Amino acid sequence: MTKKQTIFSAIQPSGELHIGNYLGALKNFVELQDEYDCFFFIADYHSITGDYNPKEKSKQIFDLALDFLAIGLDPQKCTIAVQSQIPEHTELAWIFNTITPISELQRMTQFKDKSQNQGKNINVGLFDYPVLQAADILMYKAYGVPIGQDQIQHIELTRKIARFFNNKFGETFPEPKDIITETPKIMSLTDPTKKMSKSHGPKSYIGINDEPEVIRKKMKKAISTTEYNKDIYNFYASLLEEFGTEKNKDYFANQFKNQNLKFSELKDALAEDIANYFKDFRTKRKELAKNPKEVKKILDKGAEKARVIARETMKEVKEKVGLIL
Repeated sequence: MTKKQTIFSAIQPSGELHIGNYLGALKNFVELQDEYDCFFFIADYHSITGDYNPKEKSKQIFDLALDFLAIGLDPQKCTIAVQSQIPEHTELAWIFNTITPISELQRMTQFKDKSQNQGKNINVGLFDYPVLQAADILMYKAYGVPIGQDQIQHIELTRKIARFFNNKFGETFPEPKDIITETPKIMSLTDPTKKMSKSHGPKSYIGINDEPEVIRKKMKKAISTTEYNKDIYNFYASLLEEFGTEKNKDYFANQFKNQNLKFSELKDALAEDIANYFKDFRTKRKELAKNPKEVKKILDKGAEKARVIARETMKEVKEKVGLIL
């Protein structure tokens, strides 16, 4: 039997996920778990580089685990674990820090973007984030990483770090490939020129766990226009394409074509379609939430599996860098 290739990806536990997160990551995770040996991590160490409330963090970690499981990730098919439960990740990141030029990190555009959003908390972790990300990926000698366009620069650095290490200490890490996920960019409900993001406020996004009534209220207040506006039309067309029923797609395609679109009608239809799309997810998530011990057991088992591989990797790394007597 041919061994499946390994892929690694992670999501930060930093509050509820929205439909853009679903299309950009979770939907693809569910599809990939049948083809690859997948490691899907809850990146809690990464999440504390931003502004956060420590009292909420453990709940955010648990909530993301619920999202993973309710959306269809199967612990029999993939490994689900919490990053901080495998201390070897930060251990490997430190070793990578000693071979990564500062100039490489200074080129990272995401550091500049995130620094602007948290001007009073520009910490070393935020700057060093890509090195820990490289450690996450290379720890499991991943063949590839499913990413969106905004993460390409970080994966390029991961490949460079693998080369830096291999050139200095001997062949150890494969250079992971980009598995580019072709997903639509879902825009904000309040500004169709901006990508959907929690940072723009709760009225700007639809959470995958939002109840139908909440979705209806958000859609009613979503931006519309009395004159043709390409960004606004594209925003609604993308939602319709991803979440609309075939009947609604055909109906509103004709309305678009005949230029007699009623936004109030379209918003109502989309609200119902999106609510129904995530109906099974919401039901399963509520059931899982009733049994936190079972969820924790899944995370513990995932960490146990990951830890075995991480220890093997670190033993090899320490031998090569000269840290084992």
